[in-house]
Amino acid sequence: MKKLRHEFVQYMPEQPEEGVIYISMKYRLAVHQCVCGCGNKVITPFSPTDWELRFYGDSISLKPSIGNWNFDCKSHYWIVKNQIRFAGRWSEQQINDGRKRDKKRKGNFYADDTAIKPVEVIVTQPVVKSGWKLKRLKSFFSFLS
Repeated sequence: MKKLRHEFVQYMPEQPEEGVIYISMKYRLAVHQCVCGCGNKVITPFSPTDWELRFYGDSISLKPSIGNWNFDCKSHYWIVKNQIRFAGRWSEQQINDGRKRDKKRKGNFYADDTAIKPVEVIVTQPVVKSGWKLKRLKSFFSFLS
């Protein structure tokens, strides 16, 4: 398989169709069949410590790569603008090292108090300066009324 067709859905189908990646923004995840053809269901959750989805209007990309280390196929690939780009096969040592890095990164992210606090939004009134531009604008609008 060289390409996936993306489909935005609210709920995931019980059995994903081969060649389609289903995206649920409500549940913040994507599901597709493994692109090697083994038929396994691949689930990629969107979060600051998992996968990132990019939507370009006519295609999608997922970041980082997808490594199906728990499947017999151990497939490893990128989805870039709906195209499948196969990555090199990882050794057991590389897989274990990657899992350790992921666990450490997640631990660091969630240990940081600022990572889970909501962003404070401050709304201020715009500062209006009096000047010749403002006077001309007021004059223009008074002419219209």
